[in-house]
Amino acid sequence: MVKNIENSGDLMSLLVEAAAREMKVAMQYMMQHTLYIGGDSSILKAAGFVASHRSIFLPGKSLKKIAITEMKHAEAIAERISNLGGKPPTETGPLMLGKTVAEILEIDKAEEEFAIKLYKQIITTAKKEGDIITEKLFVKILSDEEEHHRTFVSLLTETK
Repeated sequence: MVKNIENSGDLMSLLVEAAAREMKVAMQYMMQHTLYIGGDSSILKAAGFVASHRSIFLPGKSLKKIAITEMKHAEAIAERISNLGGKPPTETGPLMLGKTVAEILEIDKAEEEFAIKLYKQIITTAKKEGDIITEKLFVKILSDEEEHHRTFVSLLTETK
């Protein structure tokens, strides 16, 4: 185990929360994608959610791509927690899948808004504690989360 800095318990708690959040949304987005991309997806087919083959609006593929990115974030954060001597989480909060296109996208947009706020707090705390590695990691992750948020906002606009 490599431990390159001493951190307050505050930063570690935030990192554990971030890792659990990333694992949760990776599963949530993938389940939304898989539940509604095939089989009986009547809830969303009527709205053209993932049934559409238009290149501009393929939220199913967007959800899958975002889920994979979130999984990579979870891995990177868990590795950072381990490197700092902490224990990565093994449980997440409950998944929220939604029942309509608008509900799914609103849920996912809110998830990204929460992440953006949390990751800005982590960046500030890491900077204050002199943890440049964590700071840089979260600057990159924050950029991805802001892009995910823009995607969900755009998809919401398109469904209205």
